Amino acid sequence: MNKGEETVHKEFTRQVDKSKIPNCKILGVNIAAINMGWLLKYLKTNVNSKSGNRLAGDYICVSNVHTTVTSFEDADYCKIQNSGLMAIPDGGPLSTVGRRRGHLNMSRTTGPNLMGELFEVSVENDYRHYFYGSTEETLKKLYGELEKKYPGIKVIGMYSPPFRPLTVEEDAEIVKRINETKPDFVWVGLGAPKQEKWMFDHQGMINALMIGVGAGFDYFAGNIYRAPEWMQKSNLEWFYRLVQDPRRLFKRYWNTNIKFIWHSMIRGK
Repeated sequence: MNKGEETVHKEFTRQVDKSKIPNCKILGVNIAAINMGWLLKYLKTNVNSKSGNRLAGDYICVSNVHTTVTSFEDADYCKIQNSGLMAIPDGGPLSTVGRRRGHLNMSRTTGPNLMGELFEVSVENDYRHYFYGSTEETLKKLYGELEKKYPGIKVIGMYSPPFRPLTVEEDAEIVKRINETKPDFVWVGLGAPKQEKWMFDHQGMINALMIGVGAGFDYFAGNIYRAPEWMQKSNLEWFYRLVQDPRRLFKRYWNTNIKFIWHSMIRGK
C-alpha cells in the first residue's frame, strides 16, 4: 500500500502462539520447518466454521530462493517475511537446507499446491475465498475454472487493483469491501515483493488469513502450466519456468541462485 507518504504499520496481536510453529532460519528468514500435511492440519484446526478464524488478520508468505536472497539483502523486506504467521518453503532448496540442518520432516510446500489442497476441502469445511490481484481477464478465467473443477466452492469476491498506488480512500474502500464478504482466506496474487508488502501493510486490517501466492492465479486460470510432477519432486520446477519465460527469469535465477548456494550452503547462513 502506497499512500504517497510513509506507511504506518498497524499493531497486530495474533490469536495463536507463533512460537509453536517450527522454523529454520535461512539467510535471516524464519522458514517454517513443515510439510504439507502439517500445514493443512494446522489450518483446519484454526480456520473452521464452528470456532471461527483464529488466524484472521495475519498472513503467510510463500517463500523461495528469490525472496529469501532478497530478504538477506534488504532488512525491511526480511522484517516483512518474518512478521507474518509463517513463511512456508515454496522453493525446494529451502527445504533441502532445512533437512541438512536437522529438520528431517521439512519438505517443499508450494503456493499452488496449498491452493489446490484447500480448494479440494473447501465445500466440506465451508471455506470462503477472496482473490486480490492479477487482471480482470485472469480473474474471470480463474472463477470459471474453479467453478468447474471444484463444484460448490465459495468464491465470494475478486478484485483486480489498478496498476498504480491506491489512494487512502480507495484502499479503505477495498478493505471494507473484502471484510464485508467475510472470507476465510484472501489469496493475494501481486507477485513478490509487492504481495508481501501489501499483506504486511494490511496485517490486522483484513479479517481473514492472507496468503501471497504469486503466479498461483495464472496456474489455476490456465494461463500457464506447472512442471511435470517428476520435475517438481526433483526441485526442477524453476528450470521449467525458466524455459517458459527465459528473458524475464534468466538474470534473476542466475543472480539469486548463485548467492543462495554461496551464503546458505557454503557459508551456512
